[in-house]
Amino acid sequence: MNDTLYAEIHDELDNILHYWERFSIDHESGGFVGQIDENNKIVFQSPKGSVLNARILWTFSAAYNFNHNPLYLDIATRAYDYIRMFFTDPEFGGLYWSVDHNGRMLDGHKQIYAQAFGIYGMSEYYKATRNGHALELCFEWYQLVEKYSRDHVHGGYTDAFERDWGFLEDKRLSRKDENSSKTMNTHLHVVEAYANLYEIYPAVKLKNDITGLLDIFDRKIIHKKNFHLGLFFSDDWQVAENTISYGHDMEASWLLQACSESTGDADSINTAKKNALLIIRAAMEGLDKDGGLWYEYDNKKMALIREKHWWPQAEALVGFCNAWQLTNDPGYKNALLDTWQFVKHYQLDKTQGEWLWGVDSENKKMANQDKIGIWKCPYHNSRACLELLKRLMPGAISP
Repeated sequence: MNDTLYAEIHDELDNILHYWERFSIDHESGGFVGQIDENNKIVFQSPKGSVLNARILWTFSAAYNFNHNPLYLDIATRAYDYIRMFFTDPEFGGLYWSVDHNGRMLDGHKQIYAQAFGIYGMSEYYKATRNGHALELCFEWYQLVEKYSRDHVHGGYTDAFERDWGFLEDKRLSRKDENSSKTMNTHLHVVEAYANLYEIYPAVKLKNDITGLLDIFDRKIIHKKNFHLGLFFSDDWQVAENTISYGHDMEASWLLQACSESTGDADSINTAKKNALLIIRAAMEGLDKDGGLWYEYDNKKMALIREKHWWPQAEALVGFCNAWQLTNDPGYKNALLDTWQFVKHYQLDKTQGEWLWGVDSENKKMANQDKIGIWKCPYHNSRACLELLKRLMPGAISP
């Protein structure tokens, strides 16, 4: 089974990267296009997002680090150049949220989520190139996050600021989110970014920052009654329990463990492994009988959001593989295979390439959703492929 799954995932990684190599490059204005619609048509003069560009940087840097294909390094370098030239704020530091199609600042506010992905992408690019300026940018953004965002009273990180790092009233990451001072999503990607940076810069303070974040997840973010993750919090960590995000549960189950393992801290690793299994069991409440993972559960309406988006399926693949490796329980192996079958049958765009944004309750394509956009990126599915390949490759520690 491992050999067949490995071969299929290997081919799918190639398919994803080939799509982005073929369609995402902006040959007119530089960098990458801001939006491609569901019919695979470029939406000209669309804004370009820092998160999308940082995710492209990470994806192609990580792919190069995996197989040393020089084409992937070329694309990663294109992303590196565009980010440093157009997204980096020369006056106040940090990354803009968005620029227009010509690279002019459009929204200059400082979302910590975007800074985290900048660190994540640049640190991966440094692994590929040993480019000193990439490392300098990582340090600069890390220091800005620590200076302005870190809450030394209640712990954790405030979500967003004005361009000059002043107070920002509307801290929402997207329009669907609650306007909260702190969010699970930002903290998850800060710890992910810090763990990736720690691999190339193993400073004691950075290790303490990572273990501190992991402790916050254990004490503040993971609900110990049901082991779902809280999503939105006040400054002092009061939670608004309105939504269960099955995809974020899946993602956190394995990613927090991986971040703990990057530090080598035994206590953090043991806690993360225990939580990984408890979280994934909770996340499995969102599984449909066809192997697909539903999007969310709305606690206010007591209703399931009956959509299956691309990124929760990607995170479920890794979550199930990780749980299988932790326990050798064939139930997790079967869940992994069922989710992969769902992805192959319903998620892959077999005509144009890449993954669909999502499908509805009848597994029909959701309408009016991007193939490339501010949020539609190569990060979740390529990362899932890379994680599975590393875990299942011949000679690796696997079930």
